[in-house]
Amino acid sequence: MSDAADPFVFGVDLDGVCADYTRGFRDFCAERLQVSPESLPLERSWDFREWGFDQAKFEELHAAAINEGRIFSKLEPIPGAAEALWRLSDAGVWIRIVTHRLYVNWGHSAAAGDTVAWLDDAKIPYRDLCFVGAKRDVGADAYIDDGPHNIKNLRAAGRTAIVFEQPYNRDIGGLRARTWDEVEEIIYELMTEAGVVAEPSLPGFDPDPSRLDRRKE
Repeated sequence: MSDAADPFVFGVDLDGVCADYTRGFRDFCAERLQVSPESLPLERSWDFREWGFDQAKFEELHAAAINEGRIFSKLEPIPGAAEALWRLSDAGVWIRIVTHRLYVNWGHSAAAGDTVAWLDDAKIPYRDLCFVGAKRDVGADAYIDDGPHNIKNLRAAGRTAIVFEQPYNRDIGGLRARTWDEVEEIIYELMTEAGVVAEPSLPGFDPDPSRLDRRKE
């Protein structure tokens, strides 16, 4: 539980939560393998078995997608993510991005650089950016993730973890959100339980993330 004087820290995953990794990776794989995108269904398991990939094939294509396709720089944002995170940030929530994107050896420069560029392009607000596999070791009052193993590990360590719904995690119970509006609602409820008061928006304040671009103009 947060001290009432401290901000509420929200640990936010990227792929499958803020960024549409499945669709971006599918488009890269379809082009690389010279197959139709429809042959690689979006309704897939965590291990991509519907795409006919074993672990070695996935790692080969994932590395190529990062280093050659640079997909981390051009994934489509999950609808509503930026807007909800800006509203939470404006309410005093400390946004901490927690991602395991440094999964591939010899691809760290592309993964890290493209991640930062994508966050700017997608207008995702954040105070910290953590590249880490053991997410339970990163301090946060609540986390959101799509990976079944991440959710289980976080909860086993006593962390509050919200499942962001994807086809491969529907068997996991507990806190769950299907949209970013639902995520926002859950975070406000958790803040109330933790005794953290959300800061009210200023009258006339523009919650649209593109306000930053308008200010530059």
